[in-house]
Amino acid sequence: MGSVVIFAPVEKSVMEMKNIAAVSALMVMASFAAFAQESKAGVPENTGFRSDTSSVAWNDELNEVVVTGTRNETDVRHLSQTVSVIGRDKIVQTVQPSLLPVLTEQIPGLFITSRGIMGYGVSDGAAGGMSLRGLSGGSGRLMVLIDGHPQYMGMFSHPIADAYQSFLAERVEVLRGPASMLYGSNAMGGVINIVTRRMKEDGVRTDLNAGYGSFNTLQTDLSNRIRKGRFSSVASLSYNRTDGHRDDMGFEQYGGYAKTEYEIDDAWKVSADVNITHFNASQPGPVSAPLIDADQRVTRGMASFALENDYGKTSGAVSFFYNWGRHKINDGYEPSAGESPLDYRFNSKDDMMGISVYQSVRLFKGNRLTVGTDWFRVGGRAWNAYVAGGNSGRISEIADKTEHEVAGYVDFRQNFGSWLTLDAGVRVDHHSHAGTEWVPQAGLSFHLPHSMELKASASKGFRYPTIREMYMFPPQNPDLEPESMWNYELAFSRILPEGRLSYGANVFFIDGKNMIMTVPREGATPLNMNTGAIRNAGVEAQVAWRISRVWSADANYSFLHMENPVIAAPEHKLYAGAAFAKGRCSASTGLQYVKGLYTRVATEGNGTDIQENFLLWNLYVSFKITGWLSLWARGENLLAQKYEINAGYPMPHATAIGGITIRL
Repeated sequence: MGSVVIFAPVEKSVMEMKNIAAVSALMVMASFAAFAQESKAGVPENTGFRSDTSSVAWNDELNEVVVTGTRNETDVRHLSQTVSVIGRDKIVQTVQPSLLPVLTEQIPGLFITSRGIMGYGVSDGAAGGMSLRGLSGGSGRLMVLIDGHPQYMGMFSHPIADAYQSFLAERVEVLRGPASMLYGSNAMGGVINIVTRRMKEDGVRTDLNAGYGSFNTLQTDLSNRIRKGRFSSVASLSYNRTDGHRDDMGFEQYGGYAKTEYEIDDAWKVSADVNITHFNASQPGPVSAPLIDADQRVTRGMASFALENDYGKTSGAVSFFYNWGRHKINDGYEPSAGESPLDYRFNSKDDMMGISVYQSVRLFKGNRLTVGTDWFRVGGRAWNAYVAGGNSGRISEIADKTEHEVAGYVDFRQNFGSWLTLDAGVRVDHHSHAGTEWVPQAGLSFHLPHSMELKASASKGFRYPTIREMYMFPPQNPDLEPESMWNYELAFSRILPEGRLSYGANVFFIDGKNMIMTVPREGATPLNMNTGAIRNAGVEAQVAWRISRVWSADANYSFLHMENPVIAAPEHKLYAGAAFAKGRCSASTGLQYVKGLYTRVATEGNGTDIQENFLLWNLYVSFKITGWLSLWARGENLLAQKYEINAGYPMPHATAIGGITIRL
């Protein structure tokens, strides 16, 4: 699909990559060989192959186990960084085909743009832009993972929002802050890790969900889960569509996911999965300059294979993943400006593959050492295909590039008695064009009396320039250097007895340099350059309260101060929700208040800032008719707020959708 581009000096680049890979692989194999035969007697710090869930964003148990922020399953108390967990119960409760709306509500500091009742799209006019603490995933600064494997468009390096569907997830773990030490480039601002579903008990389960509502919107998904002895599988299909609340804003999506898992023995298991989504999206342009024929046809796919081991004192995995995409885009035309239909279509093929190996060992009491190595290949080809006039059939090449990244890392964690955990690690990461980055991080977790936790951390994040920034379209610049930043954070949390009330808050400061910006040049084409800096600071807070057996409530708030404002990063974001469940009935509702959301940021001598403030009220209700049949309804923006998230794209007023769920 793409040719390999070799950058001078070739010998030095290749030798550095080989040396890093060789040293890392030897460290992994040595640690495994030394500890693979040790006894599993006693209770290990982290035991394997669990799939714990939490129904609220805040961790509601002292022994909450996560896999994000560390390669092995770890008690969240021992992590110095901030991790939030959204469990399957919360995902099901909102009856959303996409995971992103519930993440926007439940994760402080995270905001994801939208433009309608369903569908995010790509290219101009797209939504689904993810911003965490003012760092945008649209620029490759926030990484989405599926079971720890990176997911993004190979040439542009941004996540594909329409690929992250609810039927995939058993839970979602969000690490707020740099995760580059473990995951490399693009995890500069944090990671969203989708942990896929699995069957935990013997039997067969089949779920069908279907709903219909405003703007001829249809959502459906069908899932089947099987477990028999050591074998388990999951298979899901979905179909979603809408006409949209504006003309020429239709969206249609087909999706499928399959996963198999086999536990070879008590210590080893093997798994493989595949996920494919195709969507057709149209975007009508801003209301002031409507577009015709702005259509997108996008297919995305992912496959992975993993072999995992867990001997108690040592655990690890080797995994391979491959992502691919095919994009066909018509940018449309503006009749009101006298434009004619475009005679070409943008096309691209991209892929990303990688191999990850790690082994984690317990050297002595309270200790955990993790050593790993990663290799990634990212690339693709983009071209314009002419479809009309004398140029019909001609192809104009835009870019055909491939790049490689290889890394090794070490993470060391040590408990000192029952009151302190030290966590420190470093990654050395080499890019075939941009060079080598050293990525350290360190933190302390103080386990205080009365179930209180105090954490302090300092971590580096970085991002290599993308293929688009270096080689595609003016103002491309092949001489770009990596971006980098430091995140300093202090966090406090407490869980009251029996876990009925939990709360916490954290403060952070981000100091970034070498940020890639498009710089105007007098008498010349603008150029991408490493001239930007960021100074972001903020406060985040969460609380969850189990009021009684039938009532619960939760809330979160984030404040973000930016020296240089960016689009889709609100200054204030507040969510407060409540849930009720008794007998056959359940309901949940929430208010989300957003203030100081930039939809346009003025550049020097060009325009003015535009900010939005709005309050959204959403409601979800369900009634179980029988043990296998339920009715549900969802209402959004029930206050009929007039607001925009993408400039020029007004959001729909109150919408409603209702449906059925069948569980067999």
